Amino acid sequence: MSTQDLVLIALFCAVIVALGLLPPVSIAVIPVPVTLQTLGVMLAGAVLGPVRGAGACALVVLLTVLGLPVLSGGRGGLGVIPGPTGGYLLGWIPGAFVTGWLVKRFAVRAGGRLTSLAAHFAACLVGGLLVVYAVGVPWTSMTTGLGMGKAALGAAYFAIGDTLKAAVAAAVAHHVRRSYPIEPR
Repeated sequence: MSTQDLVLIALFCAVIVALGLLPPVSIAVIPVPVTLQTLGVMLAGAVLGPVRGAGACALVVLLTVLGLPVLSGGRGGLGVIPGPTGGYLLGWIPGAFVTGWLVKRFAVRAGGRLTSLAAHFAACLVGGLLVVYAVGVPWTSMTTGLGMGKAALGAAYFAIGDTLKAAVAAAVAHHVRRSYPIEPR
């Protein structure tokens, strides 16, 4: 891993943490807040690629476990992992990896601008939503005692906002890649 790789991982870790400075919005249905940090997860994967994107998210998880208040609302510490949001937090790592892999596989090779933008959006949806939810929903169900149906219904409240975040991440990543081509790794 080169110095540039480490700098990019640290930079996107900082972006994810900075997006957590905005206060979380709680929804009464499930004990998981709406934050902008998933936007950073999608950006990390879409801009940096699978390995570096997952590395940036893994660094955020490590900092969280070490007790630093890097999550939205100033949360941090080992106690976050066994809580209802722990699955979503851990889901960031494979979510960024899948987003980056899909961008590397399809978006970078897409012919036209619109096709590339659509491929970025699809990658952000699959990695940033489906993969993160696939880890987070069962985790929330298990830790809160809610059934899978209720946990999934609660996650559905996030889907509209997360789809908007995916659109923003896709547009930003598409334009960053055109302006400052970074080989996805």
